Amino acid sequence: MTGTPGRRARPRLGYGTNGLTDLRLDDALALLADLGYDGVGLTLDHMHLDPLAPDLAARTAHVARRLAALGLTATVETGARYVLDPRRKHGPSLLAPDPEARAARTRLLHTALRVAEDLGAHAVHCFSGTTPEGTATTTAWKRLTDTLGPVLEAAATARIPLAVEPEPGHLLATLDDFHRLRGLLGDPDPAVLGLTLDLGHCQCLEPLPPADCLRAAAPWLHHVQIEDMRRGIHEHLPLGDGEIDFPPLLAALADLTAAGYPGLTVVELPRHSHAGPELARKSLAFLRTTAPERPRHRSREAPAC
Repeated sequence: MTGTPGRRARPRLGYGTNGLTDLRLDDALALLADLGYDGVGLTLDHMHLDPLAPDLAARTAHVARRLAALGLTATVETGARYVLDPRRKHGPSLLAPDPEARAARTRLLHTALRVAEDLGAHAVHCFSGTTPEGTATTTAWKRLTDTLGPVLEAAATARIPLAVEPEPGHLLATLDDFHRLRGLLGDPDPAVLGLTLDLGHCQCLEPLPPADCLRAAAPWLHHVQIEDMRRGIHEHLPLGDGEIDFPPLLAALADLTAAGYPGLTVVELPRHSHAGPELARKSLAFLRTTAPERPRHRSREAPAC
């Protein structure tokens, strides 16, 4: 894919349904289409497409028809806070001490792959989880690789990539951790095991600026999330409210799109659902009107955390 001569390619933009939880899913999708978004980051959760409720296949088919009618594409996200455990945020994780608990998380990922296949989604997003108290780091990494192995086999069969997200505070927190996982799993095909890159997380804790992180991660990218953030503080902020230097970042996103990145760049504001419709409007306007600078060829160091 190449951009129009003399112009930058326009990234395909989406908005996460975890930031629209006060809306019915049909209404959220209609809103995003009306605003001009290209797609949606669809979090499987009880308030929208509940992965544990009856008749999932029929409900997924309805969502697929809605997406097609509205001209939207999707990535399936599995970051719902309490979808598996009503008392523990993001529990149980792939690192849980109890094998049955870990199995519950892998079943969710298998379900997400089936949903993604039925929706024609770009990828399924997931994360490692935090290391349980008293668990050695080597043990945690072994649990992660052991639990992901069968999921990757299912992803390869479905031809839907699994896109792991480095998450601050988790076992897999950085881009270096992602590459460690790849090595432990024998360097899987990037079409099977890829990356979700949250650009705010890059601002929070990566040594390089978000634009440089994006370029470095390009060969493995299947999903991109965007919001604003401050250095050393994991708090998702509306665009323009944090410390990200957006012109070079948007230039890097445009270059990524021109180079053939097929996925979405999804606004990720899960704690702002009370203002979701207005923030969806403002976020799209921000991303469409903030003029990118020319790409920088020399990295600048991020300030110390």
